[in-house]
Amino acid sequence: MRLRRDSRAPEYLAQDERVILEPKNLKGKWKEYFGNENPIHVEFGCGKGGFITELALRNPHINYIAVERAETVVYKACKKANRNEEIPHNMRFLFWDVRECREVFELGEIERIYLNFSDPWPKKRHANRRLTDRSFLEMYEAILTSKGEVHFKTDNKGLFAYSIEEFSACNWLMKNVTLDLHNSGMEDNIMTEYEKKFSEMGFTINRLEALKPQAHV
Repeated sequence: MRLRRDSRAPEYLAQDERVILEPKNLKGKWKEYFGNENPIHVEFGCGKGGFITELALRNPHINYIAVERAETVVYKACKKANRNEEIPHNMRFLFWDVRECREVFELGEIERIYLNFSDPWPKKRHANRRLTDRSFLEMYEAILTSKGEVHFKTDNKGLFAYSIEEFSACNWLMKNVTLDLHNSGMEDNIMTEYEKKFSEMGFTINRLEALKPQAHV
């Protein structure tokens, strides 16, 4: 179901200093913008922002960018982040489309990409819209550092199988692959809002980490 647009979103986002309104101007200059040489991690499709906000709080030595194409979703994520007693200083929000990530990130500028519970686009004719389709993997490969990686989580077994095929076909090296994350023994997992919901419904969570091709040569 499409989220109804909130008329309060534009004004709120314009006043929140952590929302980047002109990201194209920062292409190749993100470290300069953050004012340090810390690595940059990006979440494409941040939803309500709980996952990346918690990451930013736990890891002050890493800069985080939450990307979401739905204005109202960014608005809700910002409001949620601002309700934290400790507001992360190392996190920013972008109201942007992942398909145009090359317009805001320079070659080798990002160290890690998170994809959490992306739309599975189940119909075959929509396969190229999946965020793990090879057309997206090519973009990720371009903006990631030489040792960059993608961390991917989903409850959708079909999407997970498809993603493994795509990563493999594009010569990404996969590690820590699991079909049942919560019983895998992985420590420090941060659950997204969707993850909590699906887990309570009895769904198992699939997860993998993929290293860009040059990173494992």
